[in-house]
Amino acid sequence: MKLVRTGLALAASLGLAGCFQDETVAGYGAADKIWVLTELNGIPFAATATLTFPDRGRIAGQTPCNGYTAEMSVPYPWFEINALVTTRKSCPDLAYEAMYLAQLSRMSLSEILGDVLLLSTPDGEEMVFKARE
Repeated sequence: MKLVRTGLALAASLGLAGCFQDETVAGYGAADKIWVLTELNGIPFAATATLTFPDRGRIAGQTPCNGYTAEMSVPYPWFEINALVTTRKSCPDLAYEAMYLAQLSRMSLSEILGDVLLLSTPDGEEMVFKARE
């Protein structure tokens, strides 16, 4: 037990406790950007929806009407969200919001291509996001 405590104390004193690589898509280039949905299954998305990676293991964003947050912890290139929570405002674009959230929940793969984030499923469904400048 003393050896374990000594190792933890050493890691803390060296500042290593929070230095482990984030193995999610956020750790591979998606963090520190606001991703704007441009296409949903090959069709331009007519409303505005965003995706961010604010903290390790979390996603957040803005749908056409509401803000949302969810858990995400699978390693890159996988993508899976859990415990999705949204605010409950009403607006004329609720159909776009429902479409966005349903599609986001189905995504299982991610790929970073410079300023493009591609989320997809093995069945060929896709969400294309572009980093906001």
